[in-house]
Amino acid sequence: MRNLRITKRFAAGLAVVGLACCTESPACASEPAERYDPGNNPIYRKGWIDFNKNGRKDVYEDPEAALDDRIEDLLSQMTIEEKTCQLVTLYGYKRVLQDSLPTPGWKDQLWKDGLGAIDEHLNGFVQWGKPLLDCDLVWPASRHAWAINETQRFFVEETRLGIPVDMTNEGIRGVEAYRATNFPSQLGMGHTWNRELLRKTGRIVGREARLLGYTNIYAPVLDVGRDQRWGRYEEVFGESPYLVAELGVAMASGMQTDYQVASTAKHFAAYSNNKGAREGMSRVDPQMPPREVENIHLMPFREVIRRAGILGVMSSYNDYDGVPIQGSRYWLTERLRGEMGFRGYVVSDSGSVEYLHNKHHTAVNQLDAVRQSIEAGLNVRCNFWHPETYVMPLRQLLREGLITEELLDSRVRDVLRVKFLVGLFDRPYQTDLAAADREVDGPEHNEVALQASRESIVLLKNENSTLPLDARKIRRIAVLGPNADARGFALGHYGPLAVEVTSVLDGLKKNLGARCEIVYEKGCELVDAAWPLSEIFREEMTPEEKAGIRRAAEAASESDVAVVVLGGGSRTCGENCSRSSLDLPGRQEELLRAVEATGKPTVLVMINGRPNSINWADAHVDAIVEAWYPGAHGGQAVYEVLFGEYNPGGKLTVTFPRHVGQIPFNFPYKPAANTDGGLTPGPGGNQTRINGALYDFGYGLSYTTFEYADLRIEPQTIRQDEPFRVSFDVTNTGQRDGDEVVQLYIHDVLSSVTTYEKNLRGFDRVHLKAGETRRVTMQVRPQDLSLLNERMERVVEPGDFDVLIGASSTDIRLKATVTVDGEGPVAPKEVIRCPYALDKGGSLILPTGGDGRPEGVEIRWSKDSEGTFEVQLMSGGGQFLTVGSYPIRFSRSGTLYRFRRTNASEMRILITEGRGRIEALRVTE
Repeated sequence: MRNLRITKRFAAGLAVVGLACCTESPACASEPAERYDPGNNPIYRKGWIDFNKNGRKDVYEDPEAALDDRIEDLLSQMTIEEKTCQLVTLYGYKRVLQDSLPTPGWKDQLWKDGLGAIDEHLNGFVQWGKPLLDCDLVWPASRHAWAINETQRFFVEETRLGIPVDMTNEGIRGVEAYRATNFPSQLGMGHTWNRELLRKTGRIVGREARLLGYTNIYAPVLDVGRDQRWGRYEEVFGESPYLVAELGVAMASGMQTDYQVASTAKHFAAYSNNKGAREGMSRVDPQMPPREVENIHLMPFREVIRRAGILGVMSSYNDYDGVPIQGSRYWLTERLRGEMGFRGYVVSDSGSVEYLHNKHHTAVNQLDAVRQSIEAGLNVRCNFWHPETYVMPLRQLLREGLITEELLDSRVRDVLRVKFLVGLFDRPYQTDLAAADREVDGPEHNEVALQASRESIVLLKNENSTLPLDARKIRRIAVLGPNADARGFALGHYGPLAVEVTSVLDGLKKNLGARCEIVYEKGCELVDAAWPLSEIFREEMTPEEKAGIRRAAEAASESDVAVVVLGGGSRTCGENCSRSSLDLPGRQEELLRAVEATGKPTVLVMINGRPNSINWADAHVDAIVEAWYPGAHGGQAVYEVLFGEYNPGGKLTVTFPRHVGQIPFNFPYKPAANTDGGLTPGPGGNQTRINGALYDFGYGLSYTTFEYADLRIEPQTIRQDEPFRVSFDVTNTGQRDGDEVVQLYIHDVLSSVTTYEKNLRGFDRVHLKAGETRRVTMQVRPQDLSLLNERMERVVEPGDFDVLIGASSTDIRLKATVTVDGEGPVAPKEVIRCPYALDKGGSLILPTGGDGRPEGVEIRWSKDSEGTFEVQLMSGGGQFLTVGSYPIRFSRSGTLYRFRRTNASEMRILITEGRGRIEALRVTE
């Protein structure tokens, strides 16, 4: 029976059992062999497949023929029906498709003429909030691969031209399958700052996907985080477009190793900054000027397309400046293909075609929405609708002459190119079934996942070296909080669904169970019954809530240390889960306060998908560990960090606002854009709002310390098209081995348009043994100095650029300057040179930096200087305000003049009596 044509086989076998996925049929009753064999159908020849069943090797069937020749030969043989079917996706079993395996009825369905793609087929996911697919075809891996092969076999054997279908699936934290290797969320992966780890992760995601039968994975997410309220913040690498680009290149390159799968990046374009971070149908109206779109949101796509050669891009739901991306030729053709050089195929985000009509109201009906989409540059419509709802309008548009067959051919050509590149016409089946069972969610891949969990963790606070804990001194530990025994953070949509997850409680029990007593109390739920309304109407806690918190506090008071695990989950973060607050939801802070009040050492572990404004915790709790969504091995990694078996080295790729009212508050930012007013609170003060970040971009602590030295730039003067090399020493000056994420920032000293205060333009995660010194070298490219000038032309302007080496965006350790020679509109920088002579009424004005908070100025006066002077500061508005009057005093080492610390962008030294000659000057903060 295995060797008969599929229609006969299903008539004799599967037609009897109907659609029941879990019912065995004659074709699949036995366990799959180690290798998949499609049988002795005569189309399978030695070294090639006779896809069109004509008995001869056509050009498109010849693995030795040139790619373009194969595409054109196949395209020339296709009918309108076959071409239009290549431009649509069919969602898999229990989504739109009602059959788990092919049936005789498929010969009467639209896809008798083929399909572009089948999405999420047999991956285990059914619908948000519903149980996973109960089906014997989802696991083991060999069984799943066999079922995907059988589905593919229909298209190869039973369609006229045998064009294989692209088996697409999600994969931003491991391929979405019933089981697969489970990695931290993409936000967690961003906090590793580790390109090589991301490349390994991508290779594993692609490898496991192909072993399971998938050929195209929707990852990585190249959106740049800008609004911390956004529900999908958990899916971004971070706020810096440079970091997103670098890690995106690494992950996509790993995924597309040997073209094992196509990498489809999402979401193009300008998707991640919708008004008020709203989601659902409100994924519209990004609040950004053109330069921000170009510099922030398009940079990752440009880099990943150019350097990783991704084969897929997902077009986004939103509009920009009133123009829906899905219907825009400018975005999907001129920019994406013409400028960026994209050569894969564009797939629509679910519903984006239909939104042209029913949300954006720029299309009169569904027919018009289809026309706009294909003319704009869409290749494949993907939605939870039957594929006929796209294919039939396409055919009508062709009949009525509203689109041309030439346009249709162009769109189909891109789809075929991807299918040829990933080998679907040379190896349409995943034949190594034994490898699927051996590797998918296997031990070697899980070692990489555990390492990713470790490296994603960021130590935010460690007062009095509370961490690491000493297991020899702890007899009883209280593990508290709604996320202490949580596992769901690792099992949501877009990744593996049914793997074994180690919670924090699990990790501590597994490693400490024989050494100390572990007491667990949940304390409170993730959210309270009225949440999120409770964020604006705080009510008294219920008796049940008080009792839960009381039990947790009692457990803490009777223990040597309390580990409180708080944060978020699928109820508070994720797609369609944007927030209006960044505070801990529900009663979590009340729980934390009660535990801290016991006086016992308290460690806060955060498991969440966005930065939270944990101001009280930062002020009062002994230690804070940010774990993000740390994947299936999160509990083990958290244990290792808490007890010093692993020294945390992750650094923040996002900014933690102190309050939601500060938003937008992110990195990078324009000069002084993150600076607020006065710093003195209370009735007599001048402060009107909360100032500064809770934790800045790039911040993160370690159990050891690092020093930087000997910064060198070669050459120090460059042409506008010339790169330069930056090198410096990093030394581990502590007693423990550890990782330091070294960061290189560029500051454009003088430019024709405003630029960002600092741009991240280099980083490396360096592992150093205690006492070890290493020379770090980075290369800065010309485009890393570029800007969009007044005419929106990308240029490198001549002038000085500060090179800043730091442990974070605000902890700058080394500084030097590189000069770009050349012609351009920028005048030479005006330099304040000392000595500088001033008479009465004369003044010296100098910048303090966009985020300056000076508290003094150190001046070395010449011996003949005498009189008095004032220090004046300005923070916007153009008015200098006096902060102190002082006598001029000579000192060989200089005199420090202090004043009340405040925000300021400029400082003025004004001589009020006498005269002064300044030989050296330094602003202190």
